[in-house]
Amino acid sequence: MHRSDELILQRIQDALYRAEEEHLSPLACRSCEARWRHPDTRLDYRQSFARDADRILHSRAYSRYIDKTQVFSLVDNDHITHRVLHVQMVSRIGRTVGRFLGLNEDLIEAIALGHDIGHPPFGHEGERILDKLCRAHGLEGFQHNIQSVQFLERFERKGAGWNLTLQVLDGILCHDGEVHNPRLAPCRDKDFARLDQEIRDKGHNPRLALRPMTLEGCVVRLCDTIAYVGRDIEDAVELGLIRRDEIPERCSRRLGSSNGSIVYNLVTDLLLHSHHVRERSACRGSDQDWIGLGEETAELLLELKKFNYERIYKNPSFKPDFEKIHICYERLFAHYLRQLEKDSTGRGSGRDFLQTMSEAYLQDHPAPAVVRDYLAGMTDDFFLRQAQEIGCRIPERTCLPN
Repeated sequence: MHRSDELILQRIQDALYRAEEEHLSPLACRSCEARWRHPDTRLDYRQSFARDADRILHSRAYSRYIDKTQVFSLVDNDHITHRVLHVQMVSRIGRTVGRFLGLNEDLIEAIALGHDIGHPPFGHEGERILDKLCRAHGLEGFQHNIQSVQFLERFERKGAGWNLTLQVLDGILCHDGEVHNPRLAPCRDKDFARLDQEIRDKGHNPRLALRPMTLEGCVVRLCDTIAYVGRDIEDAVELGLIRRDEIPERCSRRLGSSNGSIVYNLVTDLLLHSHHVRERSACRGSDQDWIGLGEETAELLLELKKFNYERIYKNPSFKPDFEKIHICYERLFAHYLRQLEKDSTGRGSGRDFLQTMSEAYLQDHPAPAVVRDYLAGMTDDFFLRQAQEIGCRIPERTCLPN
């Protein structure tokens, strides 16, 4: 690139930074505030968080979202949500919220696209199985948010990672919103040492409540729930597991009975109860430094989540053969451990399953952690093919309405 071209792009980038200063909320995270673990001095005209979003999109782990279970496994129905669609929905909803509240849309997008990269095959059931196996082999329990950071920082690009910003990695780590917390305030005073400590603390105590360091991270955490609660209902109706008229009457009346109406009404309430974020007088750490839902809507959302849990996630009408999947996990874990015992580099004959890992990565991780990372990165179909190759009986797909 000619020097004159570089100067043109630099001037455009500077103008974009100035526009953020002029138009974003005082509570928003500016791109110029981005922090890296390893300084990157390469010329790049993209703003920091936009570059992170691009790097996540081009990661191998993101490609594997395409065949990762969201809720419903082993179903032959092309209209059922897979994880790749879920993260796109979180990103789209989150960017809408960010635009209305004057927050950094690039940061929201990057966190949203990367937040579920650590999920193993077969969704939350696979996570529970892998958690037990990790504990049985002397590791801490498996948590997909920690695994997402592990993939993006230490696994991708043969262990070099993507050198993502602190704000994006923090948002991914802290996205877990299973605890019902309809109002979120950021915990802004963080650095990479704090991030590493929170990863260790969360590993020791999975119930530890973490808060994102930015309002953008708070947006993703709330929008994660908004994105799945109605969509899971839509998928369950598509599969004939529930009927729309079974949705709690109060929720249906106030939020709607379709995914579109549920998302729209939840987002509307979030914007109306968080519009103070746009005020020029707002300042970080003040009583305005939060986003959230109104009290009534928060109660309705909690009721809807409980309905989903009882009528969808625990529904006995749809239970794929997780006993076989459990056995496959156990046998694959043991198989790869044996391979590593024979050849710790994983490069010997018949032990080429670790070609994407560097020597430094293999030396820095105990064998069970290497196996954990390899299994967690698999798609559902690849997992089943590998299990079948070592003699496992694998479950068959279910044909439900399409």
